[in-house]
Amino acid sequence: MTGKHELMTPGPVQNRDLLGRGNLRLSAAFAESVEGSALATDLTEVMVAPDTYHVSPEPMLMIADLHGALALCLHDEGRAVGGLLHLRFMGGTGRPSDVTDNTLSSVLVVLDRFKRAVLGNATRADEIQARIIAHALPPTDAGEPSASLVDLIQADLADGKIACGTQTTRRTQALRVCFQPFEGRVWICGPKDLRPTSRARLSAG
Repeated sequence: MTGKHELMTPGPVQNRDLLGRGNLRLSAAFAESVEGSALATDLTEVMVAPDTYHVSPEPMLMIADLHGALALCLHDEGRAVGGLLHLRFMGGTGRPSDVTDNTLSSVLVVLDRFKRAVLGNATRADEIQARIIAHALPPTDAGEPSASLVDLIQADLADGKIACGTQTTRRTQALRVCFQPFEGRVWICGPKDLRPTSRARLSAG
């Protein structure tokens, strides 16, 4: 299942306890990255293109090549369904920027669609795992935004009592994220983790 994206508005992240639990889950997931990459070698690979998402209950490996973008990985343990939403930062600079009113509504529409596809109509927050992994170019003298796309999504999830850990890598090289939706395992892929990308199936947008 795939979908196109658009954009939404910021709001302050309110529940620090939830975010703390999310960061603990994120750390645990990265501690399992070596095991995850070993288990993933025989799985069907799906490339999730920018500004699209992919959702599946099947054992597979979702891959997103991030450059000035984020990957939201969402897993519902109760339904054994997971999905990856790949969103580019606004403005085309490769760096986080403030989310405007014009982009706010479109992001919220796509985010709500994505959450419904993964979580269904009713779900227990304690069965949901959410992680945001982002890539951005190194900062400049222009300063950082007061509320970025990462902040926006994290605040939206916190409103629904869903803890969400985040990690942002600032570098010029792109970042490849791997996600196993059936188990909810996410990690940053190394060059030896995958078959050549030409053999991976592209998720239609």
